[in-house]
Amino acid sequence: MDTLRLASDSLDKSGRAYADWEVLANVRNPIVSSCGVEVTPTSRLTDPTSFSYIVVVGGLLKVMEPVDAATFDYLKQANEARVALIGICTGTFILAEAGLLRAHRTCVSWLHFAEFQRRFPHQQARPDRLFHLDRRIGSCAGGSSVADLAAAIVRRHINARAERNALNFLQIDKARPSSHVQASRSPLYGGSDQRIKAALIFMESYTEDAVPISQLAAEVGLSRRQLERLFQAELKSSPALVYRKVRLERAKRLVVETRAPMLEIAIETGFENASHFSRSFREHFGYAPSTLRLAA
Repeated sequence: MDTLRLASDSLDKSGRAYADWEVLANVRNPIVSSCGVEVTPTSRLTDPTSFSYIVVVGGLLKVMEPVDAATFDYLKQANEARVALIGICTGTFILAEAGLLRAHRTCVSWLHFAEFQRRFPHQQARPDRLFHLDRRIGSCAGGSSVADLAAAIVRRHINARAERNALNFLQIDKARPSSHVQASRSPLYGGSDQRIKAALIFMESYTEDAVPISQLAAEVGLSRRQLERLFQAELKSSPALVYRKVRLERAKRLVVETRAPMLEIAIETGFENASHFSRSFREHFGYAPSTLRLAA
């Protein structure tokens, strides 16, 4: 909203010359966010065709019913009227639950990717991009990438000058493209190449059902041979070996942080059985997973 405000403004007067917006909800009372800040709706669920975009902002995933039936119906009505819909952060879960993302390859934060796969196993999704904006459907990983998505919308519907005005006021040098790679949780393996960072995020997101190296390469726009050469040049290792290390690091965290049986951890990190997992773990770390758990 700040990006829209600044793109619509001149001389920092919070004008709405080129864009307008409402905070929609099916209630009039303030909605309490997870950090305790209350957001007061400015409009009920009015005619969806009066908007160019309807953006769903998500909350905590542990809330069983994040929106009511009337809101689900409203989103479906907007979709039928061909109004563009965007899911921000966990807002993508709400759109997916309503069945509105089937033709869209959803951009999901790596932090929520495993849960998204669990809930929507048949929905295409990727955990490496900042946002994805089709003609009528959009999704965004959240965080600062919301400003990048908003800048793309401003550029599409207003002009490049309005986009620059907004970014200047936001102290953002340049909007990142949708293909920009999310910041990974773990810089374990270094490498400055964006394609390596994207590949590592995919590896960390697919530890149970390992993705073939050829598919991993295609996801980042390379052939298998090109990806292997890139890994050797940047990390002095093959993608397959790095992938194995990623799975073992994940297993190590599960051994220390959970009480899950070793067989369950083995399966969750892509090993055939507990003995194969224990043998690989000992070869890599120098001690058995049971020894690590006992020490922890």
